[in-house]
Amino acid sequence: MPRIIYITSDDKRFEIEAQNGATVMETAINAGVPGIDAECGGACSCATCHVYVDASFAETLGGAGPMEADMLDFAWEATPNSRLSCQIKVSDALDGLVLRLPERQS
Repeated sequence: MPRIIYITSDDKRFEIEAQNGATVMETAINAGVPGIDAECGGACSCATCHVYVDASFAETLGGAGPMEADMLDFAWEATPNSRLSCQIKVSDALDGLVLRLPERQS
């Protein structure tokens, strides 16, 4: 199972084994990782599961799709490496993915 690493804004690290096919957001919620609110439950209709993707995985993940990019306009301090964790599907290619969580969610 791929490992996803979440780092909170206060540098707490959570390394979680994730199920292929789940989303990064679902994985965080199920593991109790603080800092991902996921108010819309993964429908890509809010920006409360915003994460910063480590540069080493930027190419693997690619950029946000049009709907996700629109929602990122509402994210707290979005950057070019921002993504919504509800839109990232877990696969073996994401083993070791490092995600930083913003100081707050929008």
